Formats: sequence, C-alpha cells, structure tokens
Amino acid sequence: MMNHKQNKPSLKKMIAPTLALLALPVISFALEPLPKNPPIPTDNPMSAAKIELGKELYFDPRLSKTGTVSCNSCHNVMLGGDDNRSASMGHEGKLGGRSAPTVWNSAFHSVQFWDGRAASLEEQAKGPIANAIEMGMDSHELAVKRLMSIPGYQKQFKAVYGGDKITIDQVAKAIAAYERTLLTPNSPFDRAMRGDKKAMNTSAQRGMQLVQTIGCTTCHMGPLFAGPALPQGQGFYQKFPLIAGSQYEAQYDLTKDLGRFNVTQKSEDKNLWRVPTWRNVALTAPYFHNGKVKTLDEAVRVMAKTQLNKTLTDTEVSDIVEFLNSLTGEFPKQSMPRLPETKNHSVIE
Repeated sequence: MMNHKQNKPSLKKMIAPTLALLALPVISFALEPLPKNPPIPTDNPMSAAKIELGKELYFDPRLSKTGTVSCNSCHNVMLGGDDNRSASMGHEGKLGGRSAPTVWNSAFHSVQFWDGRAASLEEQAKGPIANAIEMGMDSHELAVKRLMSIPGYQKQFKAVYGGDKITIDQVAKAIAAYERTLLTPNSPFDRAMRGDKKAMNTSAQRGMQLVQTIGCTTCHMGPLFAGPALPQGQGFYQKFPLIAGSQYEAQYDLTKDLGRFNVTQKSEDKNLWRVPTWRNVALTAPYFHNGKVKTLDEAVRVMAKTQLNKTLTDTEVSDIVEFLNSLTGEFPKQSMPRLPETKNHSVIE
C-alpha cells in the first residue's frame, strides 16, 4: 500500500481557523484549475481491463447482501455523484447517519469520507461492503465468496491480476481504478483560469472575488477548493461550526455528530471535518455532513456566519452562489455495464 506517514501540518493549515475567528487579514491563495490527471498509486496502476472490472463492481448490487444496493446507489454517477438525500439508504432500507459525499473528483482527495477515516480510495471502497447499514455483507470473505461464484468475474479477475483467487484488495483496487476516471474538467471557472474571459459572467466574477476577500478560500483552496495538496493519508480538517452560538447551530443540528472525534477519540477533534470540495457543489444538495440544509444559498449563509462570523447581503449570497455554479464541470458520459451472468441459478441467498 501507499506510504501513509503523517507529515507535520503546514503553517497555513494551523492558522486558518484562527484567521477566520479573529478576522485577521486573509492569506491569499492562488486559484487553480482542475488538473488533467489525479495521483495514481504505484501499487495500483491503471489499465483498461481493470477500469472496466471496477466499473462493473461499482454498479453491481450483488456486492450487497440482499442484492439491492451498489456503490452507485449512494454515489450516483448519472447525477452529481451522490444521492441527493440527507441520509443515504442502504441494506434493507437502513439509513446512515450522514449525507453521501460526491464520488466525482474524489481521486484528488488525500483522505476519504467526511471524517477522513479512509486514507485512500482503495481503503474507502472496502468499508461499505461489510458495513451492516450500507451494503450489509457480514464480512469481506463472504463478498469475495459471492464473486468467486460468478464465472465471469473469475475470468476477469484472473485476466487483470493473475491467479485463481479473488481478494478484497483486488476488489478495492479495481473499484478505485474506475473511480479515478470520474473527473469533471473544463468548468466555466477552469476555462476562465486558462484565459477564456467570457467563461464566467459578471456575477460569478464578483462571487469569485468575494470568496477570497471575506476569507472562504482560507480553507476552500486548491484545485478542488477543499484544501491544500497533502500527502496521501493526511487530511485537511476544519472545525464546523467554528464560531459557536449562531442561530444555525440549533436550527440545523450542526454539532450532534462529533465528526473526526468518532475516529480518533481525541477531544480536540470534536466537530472536526474534512473540508469538502466546492467542485459540482451546485448539484450535490442537501448540504453538510447531515444534509440538513436544502439549498446552496442557505448553505452559503450558514458558512459565512458559523465560520467567519459574517452576515452576507442577498446580493453577496447570489454572487457567491453564481461563482459556485461556475465550478460545475463537464461530466464524461457513463453507460451502464453488462454484468457477468449466473445462468440457471441465483447467488443471492
């Protein structure tokens, strides 16, 4: 697996919450277009066969215990890469506790999940399969056993990896390889950054200036507007809400879920979250980890107040929303794969 050694946090990372809280001068970060390619781990090189296998696994509900839930159920690549629900529905209709983050451009994140508990796409891909609420398989071993009972998968895994056995690591690597193709380049913002002066309208341009001057890009920086580029396995986290006591805290139940604390059990990690991407944010309502906020304009108001202690005018909100809309990229066409068959019998018990 990749090297997950933790580097020391950067100065910018350490002082970002303080800058916002104390309203000190905001550090200026360059705005960046989306890179052409994501990082590829050395132990999981890409190939057409592996990507196709991963795509089939991503869409295959037989990876769930009851054969009803696939990766795509909660991270719908025919839409914004999520399910537009406040809480995702998994195995036997069970509801999770958080809103599904988008899978689009997730290959650029240095950690996965809202709380950063997975250090890579490969690690993330394993989690839902054996989760009792999500895909409901009692163990990874049972998931592998089911795949081994499907002749078409046996042939594909052997062609991609060699050998006669399927492992959960191979499953995860194939899914991650497919997910690394889910990129949305060439948004109006990207075109503007590359010199197209007509790509963004004047409202979006005002919004772009606003998010920099009022302090939003102290945290929402980098090509994903999700923080600085960090080594794989090292997350960029911020406290939310940072400024306690606003009307939004109780209205949207923002502090009930303790975020990264649930992973580390460290008191300083209470209500700490991986900074989410702004890419395609216009398509991923409802907002925040609990999906309590239904509209993007309200999400902008909540963030301004809880993170920067600012109350924005309607015009300012409108301009920022217009800028966020300019971060919607071009989605590569996705076609449903033909899945390996099981003739004359079912693998679902």
